[in-house]
Amino acid sequence: MARYERILMTGGAGFVGSHLAPLLAADYQEARRAILTLPGGGAVDPAWEALEGDLLDVETLERTIREFQPDLVAHLAGQASIGHALRAGEATWRANFCGSLNLASALARHAPQAVTLFSSSASVYGASLKDGPAQEETPLRPLDAYGRSKAAAEAMLGDVLGPQARLIVLRPVNHTGPRQSPQNFVLSSFAAQIAAIEAGRQAPRLKVGDLAKARDFLDVRDVVAAYRALIAHADSLPGRVSCFNVASGAPIAIGALLEGLRALSRRPFEIEVETTLLRPSAVDLPSVALDAGKLREAVGWRPAHSTQDMLGALLDYWRSVEAAKA
Repeated sequence: MARYERILMTGGAGFVGSHLAPLLAADYQEARRAILTLPGGGAVDPAWEALEGDLLDVETLERTIREFQPDLVAHLAGQASIGHALRAGEATWRANFCGSLNLASALARHAPQAVTLFSSSASVYGASLKDGPAQEETPLRPLDAYGRSKAAAEAMLGDVLGPQARLIVLRPVNHTGPRQSPQNFVLSSFAAQIAAIEAGRQAPRLKVGDLAKARDFLDVRDVVAAYRALIAHADSLPGRVSCFNVASGAPIAIGALLEGLRALSRRPFEIEVETTLLRPSAVDLPSVALDAGKLREAVGWRPAHSTQDMLGALLDYWRSVEAAKA
């Protein structure tokens, strides 16, 4: 296992970060661990210290990197919603590209040998996904501001981080689980609505978008397990820059996933298509599938949680949220 003395995480108070943080705290108990948080930001894992900082505040970020001297950076921060990116292109580029550029520049100057793990997205493949499951060498043809900003950030990090740095790029498919926002994230939206219907706080009508599209969904626990494994094996990965797809390779129709949640629901409900939830066909591909063979070969990773496990954990979380309101 690779050894780290100072671990910095961006986006550690967010959805994926909240699941990765306890794993890294368990693996690297002797390391100093800090999460970069906006002033007044969300609570961080108690096993980590909070360092106030903003990826768009160059002066503060430079000082933080210079003083902390990380040897591992888990860069998870960014704008994570494709739906939001369609409405807020500039904000998406600022969060996903400009923030990453500022971080890379600071690391190149003050922590040039650090390992950086960057959470990118399957969306970088874009139109290439029409040709079947994408491998890491598949041409990047992103279709929207989210995918374009992530693809640009990948290239920039490879160029800007120092020659002694190691960069690990992750391209995960859709993933879900407890603590994911119901805004702009389809399965979390479904589960939150079902829990509200069960609690009598919402009429028994579930608002949905296009149910015909097929997506590969992973349990967030499997996604962070992949991140954890690659961090542990960083010193044995070939090359200065490594890129890995994180996927099951088995896309499922959104409608079938909704039926899986319906089977777990304690109350019946009707489905209502909300036109505002439909995305333009030019950017909403019929199916998304990736080949994660490279990741399996590198660290032996495979998804450990079934679709039913994923849906059950998600719905139970939203039930607990509703119960806390009582």
